[in-house]
Amino acid sequence: MRIFVAGFQHETNTFAPSKADWPAFESGSAFPAFSAGEAMLERLGPTSLPMGGFIRAARERGWTLVPSAWAGASPSAHVTRDAFERIAEHIVGDAARGGFDAVYLDLHGAAVAEHVDDAEGELLQRLRAVIGATMPLLTSLDLHANVTQNMLQHASAMSAYRTYPHVDGADTGARCADLLAEIWAHGKPWATQQLRLPFLLPLNAQCTMMEPARGVYERLAALDERSGVRLSFAMGFPAADFDECGPVVFGHGPDAEAVHKAVMEVAHEVIELRPDWALELFSPADAVQRALALAEHSDKPVVIADTQDNPGAGADSNTTGMLHALLAAGAGRRYPGQVALGLLFDPAAARIAHEAGVGAALDIAIGAAVRCFDGQLSDPPVRARFKVLALSEGVVPMFGPMTAGGTMHLGKSACLEIEGIRINVVSGQCQMLDLDLFRFLGVEPGAMKLLVNKSSVHFRAAFAPIASHILVAVAPGPMAANPAALPWTKLPAAIARRP
Repeated sequence: MRIFVAGFQHETNTFAPSKADWPAFESGSAFPAFSAGEAMLERLGPTSLPMGGFIRAARERGWTLVPSAWAGASPSAHVTRDAFERIAEHIVGDAARGGFDAVYLDLHGAAVAEHVDDAEGELLQRLRAVIGATMPLLTSLDLHANVTQNMLQHASAMSAYRTYPHVDGADTGARCADLLAEIWAHGKPWATQQLRLPFLLPLNAQCTMMEPARGVYERLAALDERSGVRLSFAMGFPAADFDECGPVVFGHGPDAEAVHKAVMEVAHEVIELRPDWALELFSPADAVQRALALAEHSDKPVVIADTQDNPGAGADSNTTGMLHALLAAGAGRRYPGQVALGLLFDPAAARIAHEAGVGAALDIAIGAAVRCFDGQLSDPPVRARFKVLALSEGVVPMFGPMTAGGTMHLGKSACLEIEGIRINVVSGQCQMLDLDLFRFLGVEPGAMKLLVNKSSVHFRAAFAPIASHILVAVAPGPMAANPAALPWTKLPAAIARRP
């Protein structure tokens, strides 16, 4: 087979402060930069992204890949009209030339553009219009996809991640290759069934390292194997204000009755577990006080997630609520050099640090007061004297469970210290999802007493093995830990804002 391959990755928080324009996709930041043609295969083939998994699986089968383009940008507010149309026109234009037997798309599934609420559904619809009604069109999806009717209608089949933190991206791409092979061998379109759940799931509660999510996905995989139905449970990204935001269980298979039965079994289990989708949250001050108390008797670091400033969920990673709380509690004075926070997005502070050099003392303000999801401003910048401990150009090879084989491009970066607290300041947005993002500026995570990570869940893949305890704090920021707190305007009244 000749397989047309392309990708579009964006997770849209419609309540966030900053949009994803074309330069955001050109640079990629925490994603690979925009690439097209053979360069796309070379860049993405070795990665842990779904496209990497699909490329390797396709080549093992002897398939020929027809590359179009792959574009990804860090989560943020809406994708601009210009950016979406550039990406869509490139992919659809390439597809219109034909010369292939099937299509694979590496999608996120939760993109919202300025002019199109269902960005992936729109892309799939445009593609279907040029490839015809019968050609197999397969897509991989993020576990946080907001799966829409348009997506289900125009894709032949889709498969979503089964882990959060997402350590199965490449596996999902490979699973799409298996799915394509099965559909091709069957010779006829497969049946699709889906059930949308009547409530939103908070992001922090979706972690598959904990119950109830862990058990749900274990049983889903077993049912998938036993029934022959290819099942997915997309838990949804609960910060996209459009009418199809939310969790969906869906499945594909040659037997419509079997597909329906399997989808209903998974969906009803999730609904029955509704009271269990919750997580204990702490105020910044309470999180720090509890962490300090736990650290006294721990030989491993206590990790605090600064979840509402998670750049992996559309925030800008520049709020200072947790830093203010650490300073107020004297955390760095109690454990000098053993308290660290990252990553703080502040290109101006990083540039000043580079101009001054290692060892310099800087009288500056770091961080920003940003508009939060509730319309209020976050905490003010921290203005004080900082010491420059380390500098980097921010090119960071990654070796962790989520990112092995990739490279982060964070721009000019600096480790600044204030009152014994170390802060990794960067010029590119990326959540603290790996130990390497502390280490590249001289902070050894395992040697710390307290770590504050600007992340919601992804950090757990790398940090849970080295942590004595993990706490989740809700400092003011653009990403609501509780979806019920968001000022929804388009979500149907029948959808509960919380489990």
